Amino acid sequence: MTPRVRPRLLALVAIAALLVAGWVLVGWYGGGPLKRDTAFIVPDGSSLGTVATKLARERAIDSPQGFRLRARLFGGGAPIRAGEFLLPKGASEARILHIIQGEEVIRRFVTVPEGMPSIVVYERLAAQPYLTGPAPLPSEGSVLPDTYDFERGEPRQAVLLRMEAAMQRTLNQLWPKRAPNLPIRTPQEALVLASIVEKETGKPSERKMVAGLYENRLRHGMMLQADPTIIYPITRGKPLGRRIRQSEIAATNDWNTYSMVGLPKSPITNPGRASIEAVLHPAQTDALYMVADGTGGHVFASTLEQHNANVARWFAIRRARGEI
Repeated sequence: MTPRVRPRLLALVAIAALLVAGWVLVGWYGGGPLKRDTAFIVPDGSSLGTVATKLARERAIDSPQGFRLRARLFGGGAPIRAGEFLLPKGASEARILHIIQGEEVIRRFVTVPEGMPSIVVYERLAAQPYLTGPAPLPSEGSVLPDTYDFERGEPRQAVLLRMEAAMQRTLNQLWPKRAPNLPIRTPQEALVLASIVEKETGKPSERKMVAGLYENRLRHGMMLQADPTIIYPITRGKPLGRRIRQSEIAATNDWNTYSMVGLPKSPITNPGRASIEAVLHPAQTDALYMVADGTGGHVFASTLEQHNANVARWFAIRRARGEI
């Protein structure tokens, strides 16, 4: 090789090296072909090669071979994580690998409101299209109302188990801190009474008063006479959609507190933490009766005479509204 040829060859090699380096760096850090933010699923057990092929097929990258090469050069040793990820519009290959190696899995949510019965919890989980597999009908009162996150493809049963574990943790936390001299003897009894309180009032400020009233009735050996306990064996907690019939008030079963003294055999819904706390720390009251007051709440009384007067006022309100 002549002295003139050698510098020329070295220059060509240098240029080629710069071009290759530019291709590698621009391909890694430059903007990608995604036209919009896109959800991308990494199946469980995927390799870098299968993910690269899937990214190219979904037009998130231009070349699976180029992505694999650059990922091995710059991607570090972190494994690819299975799950659903949101890839932003124009994401570079570097950004894409960072996302699927990290904690940016898309979280989805299912909410159980306070007082939602277990049959509706079951239906809500069954209707969630991003969950997989069956889940059993949960026992009434076993689910803590809350908002729960989950990943796409997660089993329904796994989400349900988290809901049930949350309720058990809540009972374990609250029961030891209960007020003294309560007429309820076990956490399960607290859960049953809390489910009645949950269904009886829509006003958070009334929960402790309602709990105190029912606990007074338990102490006196009186029937609780809670209307939701009539409805539960008919609909399993779903709305009745009509007025309660006299035959239903007189019905004898394991829940109707108009035909039995004491608590029903099981909860009638899934009570929230606030209703459980109300039962464990009830208002100090001598109230034994309550009736609706026309505003969504109740008026309370300690004697039957006072209660009858309150009932008369409630019927007058209903007549004025044209309800009766």
